[in-house]
Amino acid sequence: MDGQPATWRAPLLWKAAQLTARGLTAVVGRLRVTGDVPDDARRGPLILAPNHIGTFDPIALTAACWVRRIHPRIMATGGLFRAPVVGAAFRASGHIRVDRRRANVSEAFAAAVAALAETSVVLGYPEGKISLDPGGWPERGKTGVARLALATGVTVVPVAQWGAHEVLPWGFPRGTLRSLTRTIARQPVIRVHFGRPVDLADIDPVRPGAAQRATDRIMDAICRDLLALREAEPRLPRWIDPGRPLSTARSHIRQATAVGGSARGDQRPL
Repeated sequence: MDGQPATWRAPLLWKAAQLTARGLTAVVGRLRVTGDVPDDARRGPLILAPNHIGTFDPIALTAACWVRRIHPRIMATGGLFRAPVVGAAFRASGHIRVDRRRANVSEAFAAAVAALAETSVVLGYPEGKISLDPGGWPERGKTGVARLALATGVTVVPVAQWGAHEVLPWGFPRGTLRSLTRTIARQPVIRVHFGRPVDLADIDPVRPGAAQRATDRIMDAICRDLLALREAEPRLPRWIDPGRPLSTARSHIRQATAVGGSARGDQRPL
């Protein structure tokens, strides 16, 4: 129809990168993908909201999306777009640049809205960075993904992942050879679960605090699904990266009840 944005289709370069990610994940571990997205949203518009547990998890998530025949446009840090070769590949693949702490950071929101208007699947990490929670649980989410959902009315699917934190060390690339040797020998299970869509229908986007309420609801959904993935490790991961900094300053305290309470004592239900 005239005046309507063209429907976006994933470039062959991005599909090839996803297939490569699937191969890499198979080398370092055993990928287990559960759950799915609604059939009518597989090609978009759709928002995927995953937790961020380590340097390798974007690759594992890319592989899981390939398994589920999803080709998301990733909201990624501007540093990747400025990198040689990688930056050109990201731009050619249609990903969305997020220049944090820069004057033009708001351009990412507009670009994501435009991508959804083109019936794209947009993937954004609500936490914005790798979690430093000592238990590997998600940190409090930033409101960007929720604001995007409230502004467009597009469905949000939470994505929980566990196991990818064992692949690459915090100080990557320092220590990578030792870490990969250990990981390839152990073949850890890398789990990715696509959860049920988050119901945001009752949240009025114009009311004060709407974005934060929607963010908390999205993070709660991720935590619930994550608990099922790590039943044998409810409090602390079996494998802890000694170089990883730890902090509870931004821990998403609503997950406390799910793991039997926390040091912060929060007992609100999920």
